[in-house]
Amino acid sequence: MSKILTQIQINERLKMDMVKTLFLCNRQKTNFYLFVTCGDKLFQARAFSQALEIPRVSFAAPEQMSEILGTKIGAATIFSLLLKEASNVQLVLDQAICDQDNYGCSDGTTTGYLKLATEDILQKFLPYVNQQPKIITI
Repeated sequence: MSKILTQIQINERLKMDMVKTLFLCNRQKTNFYLFVTCGDKLFQARAFSQALEIPRVSFAAPEQMSEILGTKIGAATIFSLLLKEASNVQLVLDQAICDQDNYGCSDGTTTGYLKLATEDILQKFLPYVNQQPKIITI
């Protein structure tokens, strides 16, 4: 319950809704996906897989998250794409995120948060890290 309250408090202070960033992988643990969606949206692995036309995915192991993204559970962030280890991670954005004016996310820790213009993420950051996101609607 306290995590929900914390999320509500963060949203109120930043005057926006934080994103939810999930680190996923295929069954063989050879393909990895960083999925960014609305913080209050329930994740459905089947809908995600169908939208990408790929076999079903699951959450990547905490060890993989640490090794590839340099973060721990609860701290996944789009900024991990700056790391060389994350160069093969496929970024997947929910269309609803792309439609928002602001992008609020973790700074890679479980205690720090950022509020940025979504346009800056899409038009400046992603080209800088050489990422072409797949945008889906689920």
